[in-house]
Amino acid sequence: MNFRSRVRWALLAFVLAFGITPAFAQGCAMCNANAKATPKEGQRALNRAIFVMLAPPVAIMVFGFGFAIRYGKRRDRENESDSQS
Repeated sequence: MNFRSRVRWALLAFVLAFGITPAFAQGCAMCNANAKATPKEGQRALNRAIFVMLAPPVAIMVFGFGFAIRYGKRRDRENESDSQS
């Protein structure tokens, strides 16, 4: 293995190790205590609310990614037809 390859693997390992650590800023003590103090129905409602709030950004990202893929394929087909002419 050459030096660049080792640096890339080390960087990848660092990014993965850093990315899987828990998000400490999102676990504030007051929010956690209030959520745990609610009854089971309230906890389920909080979980559902989180999923409901998560759905629109995920849908927008999926739509944007699909649009980008579709545009890229169309652009590739147009470039191929222009180069054959």
